[in-house]
Amino acid sequence: MKPTKVLHVVGARPNFMKTAPIMSEMSRYPALFEQVLVHTGQHYDACMSDTFFEQLELPTPNDFLNVGPGSHAQQTAKIMAAFEPVVLRHKPDWVLVVGDVNSTLACALVCSKLGIKVAHVEAGLRSGDRSMPEEINRILTDQISDLLFTPSADANLNLSREGAAADRIRFVGNVMIDSLVRVMHRATESRILEELDLHPREFALVTLHRPSNVDQPDTLEDLFGCLTELARDIPLVFPVHPRTRLRIAELRLPALHPNLRLLDPLDYISFLALMSSARMVVTDSGGVQEETTYLGVPCLTIRPNTERPVTIVCGTNRLVRSTVEVLSAARDVLSNGLCARRIPELWDGKTAARIVLALAATNLGQAIRA
Repeated sequence: MKPTKVLHVVGARPNFMKTAPIMSEMSRYPALFEQVLVHTGQHYDACMSDTFFEQLELPTPNDFLNVGPGSHAQQTAKIMAAFEPVVLRHKPDWVLVVGDVNSTLACALVCSKLGIKVAHVEAGLRSGDRSMPEEINRILTDQISDLLFTPSADANLNLSREGAAADRIRFVGNVMIDSLVRVMHRATESRILEELDLHPREFALVTLHRPSNVDQPDTLEDLFGCLTELARDIPLVFPVHPRTRLRIAELRLPALHPNLRLLDPLDYISFLALMSSARMVVTDSGGVQEETTYLGVPCLTIRPNTERPVTIVCGTNRLVRSTVEVLSAARDVLSNGLCARRIPELWDGKTAARIVLALAATNLGQAIRA
């Protein structure tokens, strides 16, 4: 029997962590699957991307589209135009898209119009906030995908409410946790704490990159004011996203408190080592909400909503809806910690196996022996 050809799409760093364990698991069955990897280049830094590929053991992409930055409309259009000839050349049986970036929607649209089956990994997540570009990407990708792989029970409910047929939905768990589990032993061996002269649970980790937090000068200035005050209570380590670095430079902030340390972006293992050792994390990232929940590290998410409510219900995450709340919420964590967490259902490092089993059963009418 001819192997099923599966084309995987990545476009930004969060996609790497979701795709790597699926490709690894699928490679165990070479008689059943032929794999192709396409990197759209939506977010691309040669040094950082190469490091992530090495650490996650992702193969070199078969095609690199190099679409680069642009407005949401420009970037989505460029990805579609560049991806269509690639997918026509490879003629895959399935295309796997992950997450909620512009590459996810753009490639799903191309395949839907060409009649190529699409599976969406991390389907069904909803924030209820359509001002977020990612929310639009999530909703539309789910509408046109043939298989919907969900990370949590609330995602299944969201899809059902929107009319998705039950036979399209597969509750498989959170594939990002697979990557975390796979490399955690390397994170525990990392020397990043020693290099930065840090001690476990004696520092906080900060990440900020969302336009709502960093593109408005007044908001970003307020956030830095809060962080400066918090740095008087605990050292802060802040690996700065390039977008945020540019906005900080435009602000011309006064000299920062010496306990607020701005770093260049970190590789995955170094970041994971810091996150797992932090007293708490202050962020606006989606993936960090999940990773801290699994690790049991208190997380303050500077957003009015989240598409990952399971991290609040089960985990260590707490929404901080305005800049004025940041300092008081952080000091509350320093004094009292957060409630004991439980790991959400199927966040066990075996999600990729369930995805591959489900795809094999759907496409081949047979189950792989676990």
